[in-house]
Amino acid sequence: MSGAYRAGFIAVVGRPNVGKSTLINAIVGRKVSIVTSKPQTTRHRILAVHSTGDWQMIFVDTPGIHRNAGKAMNRLMNRTAAAALADADLVLYVTDAGRFTDEDGDVLKRLASIRSPVIAVLNKVDLVHPKERLLEAIAAMAARREFEEIIPLSASKGSNVGVLVDLIPRHLPESPPLFPPEMQTDRGEDFQAAEIVREKLMILLRDEIPYGLTVQIEKYEREAGGMSIAAVIWVERDSQKGIVVGKGGSMLKRVGKAARLELADILGVPVHLELWVKVKANWADSEKDLANLGYDAP
Repeated sequence: MSGAYRAGFIAVVGRPNVGKSTLINAIVGRKVSIVTSKPQTTRHRILAVHSTGDWQMIFVDTPGIHRNAGKAMNRLMNRTAAAALADADLVLYVTDAGRFTDEDGDVLKRLASIRSPVIAVLNKVDLVHPKERLLEAIAAMAARREFEEIIPLSASKGSNVGVLVDLIPRHLPESPPLFPPEMQTDRGEDFQAAEIVREKLMILLRDEIPYGLTVQIEKYEREAGGMSIAAVIWVERDSQKGIVVGKGGSMLKRVGKAARLELADILGVPVHLELWVKVKANWADSEKDLANLGYDAP
């Protein structure tokens, strides 16, 4: 690699819940994307910028690519991931080192027409036992297509992440920085606030509810000595509203407290957070509602 400055877009793709956001957060050293154990946590394209004096990596965190894209939101997320692939200088194809599924195969097929170099990332190696299985997983991945590199790592533990970071610049084009060096993400604080509220909802609610809700910020204002935030949690049905609010407002209080504490830690000031729950029937299957709620259509 020459001494010229390098910069480029790196699309991070894979099926839902393989650790794409966890990997990006580990590389950039801060929480750019929310993380839960549930699929569909990442719904938007989010840029994470990591700069040094020699290179600038612009990671594109994408929604997981869904095999069964029944609702308009799932189709939009698939289009978002596809658009990121089309614009990428480098692709990180992330899978779970412990298992390769049909959905992983679907994503791999999408990469067949991509001209950009592709690095295979086998994540969650800390969960693979015995370690001989990891060697088998690497060999199996190598047989599926020709990759620039195959890197086993654990994004959550940080192991081998540095090896991946060291390899990336050689696959980026010579280019001046594309963003200011101090920039870390293209998303504002209000977007992050909405995502943190949604993250707490996904963590605290039972499985079927999180996919029918979204969060919209209505007020985001700095006030004397702190920050005042108001947000609406949109659900698709009245029955979901009751579950999100909880008995006597108990669930909404738990969500609000968890989100408020994290936002105060991130912003470094006290946060006053107000949450309301409202019903918008079938918003996740309406292109118009998705646009109004801030879901970008590529």
